[in-house]
Amino acid sequence: MKILQSTLCIMSLGLSSFAQADFIGVTGDIAYWSVDGDLTNHRSGNLSYDSNSDQWILDPYAGTSNKYNIDRDGAFQASLAIEHPVPLIPNVKLKYTQLDVDANNNNYLLNQSNIDLDQTDLILYYEILDNIVTADVGLGVLKLDGQVKQYDDNFYTTIKIDGYNPLAYAQVGAKLPFTGLSARAEMLYSDYDDAKITDFQAELQYNMIENLLIDVGAKIGYRVLNIDIQEHEDQLKMEFKGPYIGLQAHF
Repeated sequence: MKILQSTLCIMSLGLSSFAQADFIGVTGDIAYWSVDGDLTNHRSGNLSYDSNSDQWILDPYAGTSNKYNIDRDGAFQASLAIEHPVPLIPNVKLKYTQLDVDANNNNYLLNQSNIDLDQTDLILYYEILDNIVTADVGLGVLKLDGQVKQYDDNFYTTIKIDGYNPLAYAQVGAKLPFTGLSARAEMLYSDYDDAKITDFQAELQYNMIENLLIDVGAKIGYRVLNIDIQEHEDQLKMEFKGPYIGLQAHF
């Protein structure tokens, strides 16, 4: 009987501790990114794809490089992370960025470009620190989907971008106790096949609501995204950079 009572007592304590612990944590955020930057296109081949006629044509700009300045514009970014206490099974994070920006070449008034690009990151990561200081590392896959249109008074071309790339992920952060303030930096890196991508952001956050059910905070940060990609006969180098503001909620 004493053994049974002891066993029941231990089980009750264990269940009580389990009930008080966070079994699954969900963190989501949305942000407005005020972005500018530049686009450099080097055409190394003699042919270019003409979307109007749906065929390859002789490229009058073969062997040339054009640099465009990206006009200051707004972009949308969001993320969703799911964390759990199960050992060895990684946590999951999904990130999404939508870019639709124009660029121009100051040397030629009619030489312009439009970048319409979606970036989706699926990340599997582990928490190696989870206290006042936090740190995560992981691996995942990055998908780019979109196109770059370039045109002037005589020539028009569309460069399609569509592919998957493996990525490495790291995040480090710190909280200032009893203030609601925290800081975080995050980086993605991918270098595979014909694409090289680096994505870095750093931010400050202030939690306006903190309780057992939900934390809600406002944040401000800065992000730099570099994409170097080879598509057919074109080498594209794109840099997107600028501040962002957003909201984050943790359940």
